[in-house]
Amino acid sequence: MSVLAEAGLQPDPRPEALHWKYWQERADWPGSRSYVLESADRIVAHGAVVPGTLAWERERLRIVQVIDWAALPGAVGAGRAVMRSIVRLAGASLAVGGSADTLRILPHIGFRTIGAVTGYVRPLRPLGILEGRRTVSWRLLPRLARSALWALRAPRVDISAWSVPRIGPQETQRLAGVLPGAGSGAAVTERSEALFRYMLECPIVAAELYGLERQERMHGYFLLTFAPGQARLADAWLQSGDPATWHALIECAVRCARRHADVAELSAWGSDPLLERCLIECGFHPRNTRPVMLSVAGGTRIPSSLRVQMLDTDAAYLHHGIRELWA
Repeated sequence: MSVLAEAGLQPDPRPEALHWKYWQERADWPGSRSYVLESADRIVAHGAVVPGTLAWERERLRIVQVIDWAALPGAVGAGRAVMRSIVRLAGASLAVGGSADTLRILPHIGFRTIGAVTGYVRPLRPLGILEGRRTVSWRLLPRLARSALWALRAPRVDISAWSVPRIGPQETQRLAGVLPGAGSGAAVTERSEALFRYMLECPIVAAELYGLERQERMHGYFLLTFAPGQARLADAWLQSGDPATWHALIECAVRCARRHADVAELSAWGSDPLLERCLIECGFHPRNTRPVMLSVAGGTRIPSSLRVQMLDTDAAYLHHGIRELWA
């Protein structure tokens, strides 16, 4: 993957990681998910896809998010060319944030902004910010104090009525009745049992899938992934718009993440008002906001809003092997 390295990207180079991302079989995308542009027998640009299907009202639209998108320095237009070719493979393409250069290019190749996603964080072990550091700068102390204050002020939610069974790769059918459904106007990305099995096999980060259950009835689920020092609420869904139930789900996720002694914080994405409000009410704090952009084939109807989670991109597992904490 020299083209990625020369472009300044740092993908996990292990063969098992590359195989899982690009070639391991997925029910929603047969064949390879890695594409290259060649010139004079040399790879000059690369892009890979995270596939999905948008659903809203009575519409369904195949979608991809392009990851590991890069071109060799000096290969003018190569990046745009490989992106256009990939986008044509699906009805739509999703882009969430990106570098300044990426955000400058995307509108010129058909992407339009349809919303934003905000990253939230809740400190679980504030002292975790010090781990792995040879020296501690005085500039770190205000950050440590802030994290400690956030942790102390975080509310505790009563979850005594709920249970959170861990769902293994061979048990994903237990979630069949609580997978995301489209609401009026807002689009969601469909989930499947096969997708969760794929994520639970991820060699880049550990992943844990939980159901949210009360009185032997499944109400929803959440997926945690674990980067160095940080747990991520990569996906969550409830068959309810009741804020109290969302509070319970988020609190359950916090407690499951806290079981891991090396986890300093739990991060999450919010792009819809209900989830964002509930994250804040459960002690999470906004840290960054990224534009959500969509490119669709000509004449294709576009949703008015889109719910985005880390699982819709590579944010569920992307890391650089070091503790990159948000708090």
